[in-house]
Amino acid sequence: MKIPELFKNHKPVFSFEIFPPKKDGSLETIYKTLDELVDLKPDFISVTYGAGGTVPGGSTREIVSVIKSKYHTESIAHLTCVNSTKADVDRIIEEFKESGIENVLALRGDINPEIPPKKDFLHASDLIAYMKERGEFSFSGACYPEGHSEAGSLEEDIEHLKRKVDAGASHLISQLFFDNETFYKFLDRAVKHGINVPIEAGIMPCVNAKQIQRMVTMCGASLPPKFTRLIARFGDNPEAMRDAGIAYAADQIIDLAANGVDGIHLYTMNNPYIARKISESVSEILK
Repeated sequence: MKIPELFKNHKPVFSFEIFPPKKDGSLETIYKTLDELVDLKPDFISVTYGAGGTVPGGSTREIVSVIKSKYHTESIAHLTCVNSTKADVDRIIEEFKESGIENVLALRGDINPEIPPKKDFLHASDLIAYMKERGEFSFSGACYPEGHSEAGSLEEDIEHLKRKVDAGASHLISQLFFDNETFYKFLDRAVKHGINVPIEAGIMPCVNAKQIQRMVTMCGASLPPKFTRLIARFGDNPEAMRDAGIAYAADQIIDLAANGVDGIHLYTMNNPYIARKISESVSEILK
């Protein structure tokens, strides 16, 4: 099934993101994680792109294929293009077709200052346009409620997003945010620029202070006073911070659902416990 079909059921779509095991990780662990996550009945699961290499059998493509064939749950394969040539993407297209993969989250990917980027695909929109001519894929794209860190302004960022949608992205997943008002303002900008595809709100349950600092540094998300007070009060108590982070994420989801959000994309960080706690607390809300 192609992802946009899921948004025709007149209820918020609820999806998860996981990442493949790293080279020194365990393939068994990722499938134990999937056993628990699938039990929560997400509408789909996205799998991030293992650009740094993974254990044998644990590539993005292989995990996405298993989610569909073994777990009978829809899935999306992330694909970055900053370090890919057209020949690389041609090979990946054939691998995706052979594996029955229909849905692709097209991303530029982070630029590594030590690795000069290739020139074939400068933006995710270039990747979408290229793949669209070579396969019957459904494309998703990333969006940034507070603007991409490299964009000169929010206006410039939304114009780039419009080009991504015009290229063929029929579904968007947002970067994490901690203030729902930021997301609502972003939705207003998107509508004004003629972006009318389903947009899922990306929710990251931040359950320890170090994780929060890392996430904010990486993506530039701002922290509202309510969240900074939570960190100040519970940051030194691991269990309290975990529970407070779960509660904060659930509260975000409830407010988003009350305001008619298209969907919720939960960044699980491969932690079934946290995903279960949040899923159970919002299960009736998202019906």
